[in-house]
Amino acid sequence: MIDELLVEAGERMDNAVQAAQNTFSSVRTGRASPTVLDRIMVDYYGASTPVRQLATVNVPEARLITVQPYDASSIKAIEKAIMESDVGLTPSNDGRIIRLSIPELNEERRRELVKVVRGLAEDGRISIRNVRRDIMHDLKSLKDDGDVGADDERRGEQELQKLTDAKIAVLDSLLKGKEEEILEV
Repeated sequence: MIDELLVEAGERMDNAVQAAQNTFSSVRTGRASPTVLDRIMVDYYGASTPVRQLATVNVPEARLITVQPYDASSIKAIEKAIMESDVGLTPSNDGRIIRLSIPELNEERRRELVKVVRGLAEDGRISIRNVRRDIMHDLKSLKDDGDVGADDERRGEQELQKLTDAKIAVLDSLLKGKEEEILEV
């Protein structure tokens, strides 16, 4: 039973690490990437909708992202959502396509983006710790119900802590890589 809980914990922690990695990719670096717009939600007819569901996002050049809405009437809403987001890009449109030119990052903006990435990493760590807390509660329940002994519970808690430390180390290495990518000139 304890092994099953540890396997479940590992899977849930892997999902937390994967989610953090996906949000890291949505933070822009010095080059254009369509994933920069993944976190942006647009108010489309009263519903909060991701940009990717409302438009085609392309990268025709190294420093340019184009957003072509499926519905031309949504162009203003998409443009407004991009302006209000934390990506730091100013959209320009010609009535059919929104263009986002990616400027060179200055040192101050790089530092701001590192802070954003560190915040995202902390969210990932919190998710991992929440999984640990849930599984610890399950282990205590097993002991209280008499399904396992105190020694088995303690061993399970130690294994769970090792697993937690390993997943947080993976997350920290992903964070370090993303910081280097952002600070790279």
